[in-house]
Amino acid sequence: MTPQKDGGEVTLYVAEQVDPGYERQFEVWARSILDAATAHPGTLGTGLLPPADPAEPWHLLLHFRDGDAYRAWQHSPVRAACLAAAQGHHMEVARRELLGMEGWFASTAAAARSRPAPRWKMAAASTVAIAPLTLGANLYLTPHLDALPVAARSLLLAPVISVLMTYAALPLATRLLRRWLFPAAAVATAAPPRERTWPAVGGTAD
Repeated sequence: MTPQKDGGEVTLYVAEQVDPGYERQFEVWARSILDAATAHPGTLGTGLLPPADPAEPWHLLLHFRDGDAYRAWQHSPVRAACLAAAQGHHMEVARRELLGMEGWFASTAAAARSRPAPRWKMAAASTVAIAPLTLGANLYLTPHLDALPVAARSLLLAPVISVLMTYAALPLATRLLRRWLFPAAAVATAAPPRERTWPAVGGTAD
């Protein structure tokens, strides 16, 4: 899948299978390439999800402002240098580009590797996440801002709620509701693992 130029935010998800005994070496390399991506223009954030079981892959998440920023990272000399510095002992086994709201829900390994949740479920989960934030803001923050005009209060509250929503409330709601949002992933986790190979796309990682 190739993100459209005006398709909004893009989240890149990559799964890497690491040879036993090389986990620390891979983690150092993975964090170096994620740090490089974080410093790249248009990157909104990155994440590294270690496996719950040693036999499972590691998961890398890179969140970009739009398709142009994503493509700029893919073709950047910095990314090429990071890939060239890889020492081996790990192999890309899955890659997905998640567009728009789908990327918000990729904060867990189960969410990232499963099919995107239906939009109505994402809307419901977002409501669960944002409801306590707006309630808390109205109870504890708004009374202290009564002297300000409505527009000024809104401009102050919006970034606070947005940050808490992105980094705290929504990841927590996704984890609590993961079996409902991603039932296929829950079934796959409960079932005995089957060996499966995914073709790598566009490089060994990221």
